[in-house]
Amino acid sequence: MTETTTVPVSKPPLAIVILAAGQGTRMLSDTPKVLHPLAAKPLLTHVIDTAMTLVDPTSIYVVYGHGGERIRESYLHTSVHWVLQTEQLGTGHAVNQVMPHIADDARLLVLCGDVPLLTPETLSRLVTTTPDDALGLLTAEVPEPRGLGRIVRDANRTIEAIVEERDADAPTRAIREIYSGVMIAPAGKLRAWLARVDNHNDQGEYYLTSIVALAIAEGIAVVNSTPEALYEIAGVNDRSQLAELERIYQHIQAKKLAKAGVTIADLNRIDIRGEVRAARDSFIDVGVILQGKVILGEGCHIGPYCVLTDVEIAPGAQIRAHSVVEGAKLGAHTIVGPFARVRPGTVMQDNAMIGNFVEVKNTTLGYGAKASHLSYLGDATIGQRVNIGAGTITCNYDGVNKHKTIIDDDAFIGSNTSLVAPIHVGRGATLGAGSTVSKDVPSGQLTVARAKAVSLANWQRPQKQKMDKSDKVSE
Repeated sequence: MTETTTVPVSKPPLAIVILAAGQGTRMLSDTPKVLHPLAAKPLLTHVIDTAMTLVDPTSIYVVYGHGGERIRESYLHTSVHWVLQTEQLGTGHAVNQVMPHIADDARLLVLCGDVPLLTPETLSRLVTTTPDDALGLLTAEVPEPRGLGRIVRDANRTIEAIVEERDADAPTRAIREIYSGVMIAPAGKLRAWLARVDNHNDQGEYYLTSIVALAIAEGIAVVNSTPEALYEIAGVNDRSQLAELERIYQHIQAKKLAKAGVTIADLNRIDIRGEVRAARDSFIDVGVILQGKVILGEGCHIGPYCVLTDVEIAPGAQIRAHSVVEGAKLGAHTIVGPFARVRPGTVMQDNAMIGNFVEVKNTTLGYGAKASHLSYLGDATIGQRVNIGAGTITCNYDGVNKHKTIIDDDAFIGSNTSLVAPIHVGRGATLGAGSTVSKDVPSGQLTVARAKAVSLANWQRPQKQKMDKSDKVSE
């Protein structure tokens, strides 16, 4: 008996083109439309990031035009290919600019640079459910299809064409199934179809949608897939639509945190502008903004109107109202605020505290150390259980260079103290209130550095002098 060997059939390679050449006149902005931010990230970046879940960046082509160099300069470290559309002559013309770079045996997925909320799941479903030699469209039934291309079907519900609204008659305009702008096609066939597309339409443009009728005429199957939610295919044409998608995006991110066991005081009053990982039983109050990479440990409490940027917060920590924390690492059961500012380079070890109107920068606070109010701590290393009195300042900058302050364990710094760096305060030392200290402080001793108080018995406070009429300036 002769053994037979099954040779696996290789799938056609997938390439992606993102159309990002539109001017976006309705944005009324000098900034190219695709660079306007949603959740602090350009619209185009959202689309590129989603595309990268399907293919390697080197298989992604971005067609750019309006504000082209500014767009490219924003992505110097992104390994996508850039294709210039010197004239904006329609979507068919835009895709045609990419075709010289695409092999005939590939499949080409077309995306729009101003449609930021498409999910990888929706795109993957379109790719996998469309036969390799067929044309696949992402379509949806919408309550208000005005301005969108309509999907025309025959009596058997087979797709016959996509008709742009400007070229549609009244019965076609009544159709509620629309084309999203996303399609996948075999590249060899797409190349031939695009060569036959004309611009005999209301706008005088080469529509990509014209290829549907050409595919059907050749007997090529035209299939469709639908998104999970309509917001996935919503585009941005003006700032109002951008704001609407921002709130949708934020609501989605808030629900993800809630499903992970985080209590969100109000799903509609939180802004997530980066990557957030939060353990269960944490609480986030209203008005909180989370930016960059934020990690919240179990049982953290974030008070109202706090802004956290690139922070790592250990379990049980509290960030009280109206505090700003950036580039910091906070230990377990630490307390910050209210109204505190924690700047980059700050490390708070377990049980440390920074209170109201305290600013900290590039400083380490040891276990149980506390600065309860009205202080500035910069470029300092503060030991365990150190108490920083109100009004304390580390004078770290001489006008040219920054200098270090070191305070050893169990020291006590009295209120209104100025520590002129570089300076080293020894273990268990006490600094009297109102001191200005510019030399090292020995361990275990009391140091007081104040000017001697002088009282002048016969001194009188100056009085405001009355102006003589002759002193008045004439009109």
